[in-house]
Amino acid sequence: MDYDPVKDRLGDAFGRSPALNKVFYRLLDTVFLRSWYVRRELRALIESMPKDRPVRVLDAGTGFGQYAYFLLDQFPHVEVTAVDVKADYLARARTFFDQTPHADRIAFRQLDLTEPMEQEAVYDLCLSVDVMEHIEDDRAVFRNFRQVLRPGGYVIVNTPSDQGGSGVTEEGEESFIGEHVRDGYPPAELQEKLETAGLEVVDWMYTYGRYGSAGWRLLVKWPIGLLNRSMAFGALLPFYYLPALPTGLALNALDLREKNSTGTGLLMISRKPA
Repeated sequence: MDYDPVKDRLGDAFGRSPALNKVFYRLLDTVFLRSWYVRRELRALIESMPKDRPVRVLDAGTGFGQYAYFLLDQFPHVEVTAVDVKADYLARARTFFDQTPHADRIAFRQLDLTEPMEQEAVYDLCLSVDVMEHIEDDRAVFRNFRQVLRPGGYVIVNTPSDQGGSGVTEEGEESFIGEHVRDGYPPAELQEKLETAGLEVVDWMYTYGRYGSAGWRLLVKWPIGLLNRSMAFGALLPFYYLPALPTGLALNALDLREKNSTGTGLLMISRKPA
């Protein structure tokens, strides 16, 4: 199953106006449990940072730009550099942000994250949400993150784990998501790669535990699977979500409260030594 064609069609449909784009962001934040975890950690880190100067964030693999919008909308002292390898994603996001009050606090760059970025340490936070599973040379990305971080700056990496994060539970199985170059990270592997790049891991957690995985199948996997077959199924989704949404949101909320002993998602926070 390929996510990108479905996501692109949805992005085009909701990108017709700023109001629809905000609805799209709200939908993404609601049904994807990863957004619940990432936004919680972003709030905690941003609120712990100085408020007497701008806090600069590198949104590494911005996609539709929903996390950039969250940061700019919630924190008036945050500035974002939104980077993506795909020019069409950046163009769509730029068109939206140019029509918001946040246009002067966000910059866009088309860049392969494995390529060197600024040589100056300028960012307080690098954010990578469901990007690293698409990049073969992840070590180069982590070295680049360290290079552009200020001393004491943080990196948040959210990615599938090796506990079935791409639908792979046994040796020999293939990921059901066609765009992934790896099925998921064991925590020890991700920690080793970050630390080899010169970053100190300060916290990590499994996401999408027993409750979250059930909610993901209900809210995301099954609907996306239908749309992957035919976008005509979109007309049926409001009727599907009418009973499914309350149950799925309850499962997401339970997962967020749990300390999962395992899970199909992995969130790791690291820091450049001060």
